[in-house]
Amino acid sequence: MTVDPGDTKSVKLVSIGGNGVIKGGNGIAEGPVDEINTQALMEVVQKKGFGHCEEENASEGAGGGHAPDIIKICGVKNALPSSTNPTRPCTSNTVDEHLDMLMVCHHLHKDIPEDVAFAKSRIRAETISAEDILHDMGAISINSSDSQAMGRIGEVISRTWQTAHKMKVQRGTLEADVGNDNLRIKRYVTKYTINPAIANGLSKFVGSVEVGKLADLVIWKPSFFGAKPEMVIKGGDIAWANMGDANASILTPEPVRMRPMFGALGKAGSANSIAFVSKAAVDNGIKALYGLNKRVEAIGNDPFASCLCLPITQTYV
Repeated sequence: MTVDPGDTKSVKLVSIGGNGVIKGGNGIAEGPVDEINTQALMEVVQKKGFGHCEEENASEGAGGGHAPDIIKICGVKNALPSSTNPTRPCTSNTVDEHLDMLMVCHHLHKDIPEDVAFAKSRIRAETISAEDILHDMGAISINSSDSQAMGRIGEVISRTWQTAHKMKVQRGTLEADVGNDNLRIKRYVTKYTINPAIANGLSKFVGSVEVGKLADLVIWKPSFFGAKPEMVIKGGDIAWANMGDANASILTPEPVRMRPMFGALGKAGSANSIAFVSKAAVDNGIKALYGLNKRVEAIGNDPFASCLCLPITQTYV
């Protein structure tokens, strides 16, 4: 691995053309990175002095990373480790389900011993069960999803709070919570809001409800929380909402389904969204070059956001 002279002290793992590579502040290291050997790679990164590692989707209990040592990333200073939601929370059928799923998505065959051994090396009951505890301690900062291979893209919110509930049942109230669950609630809500925004360099613009950030909000009915939003607000405008038949004569027609609203029509879509690009793209006038109407912003680290949010998710209890 090499790092360009102009690189900042921040690196992360990214995927380009299906190959995992280390991305530095201003450049990308040469050559693909073997996903199975991610842990050794991160040790090299730390030895080179890159202590502020914003690392995504590598510290989970199943899947990528050196089995099982990649979970050590949870102990790296200022890291933002993540796991994907199919293993959240660990229940009676989690391991068996994932073994079958992995055999299919990697085109493995149950009659080939090497294929079965490879699948079992990626589905590890010990680290899957450890994920629950590490999430509850704040050691794993982000709960995300895959798509198709692992998948569950629509279950990030529901799986996050299922994990929180399971941990309260198993571990009880956190020591810092007296008469409420506020710390645990803050810890879990940051796993799919501000922490992913920090890890992806977007926290200056999105990820939390603050003055100066894009007013992106989701309104839920409690009975459908995490499954079907009642209303999606983008930039302060209603962009998507539950709506019945427009020909109905009353307020409660069936079927009611999610439909585009004023905030998603015409020029409102451009006004209420941001195209996130690199600083180099902004400097090279990418907005004019591509004829973009929407707002264009460069991704980057936001030290204030890191200082604000890390104590919530990485205070060990």
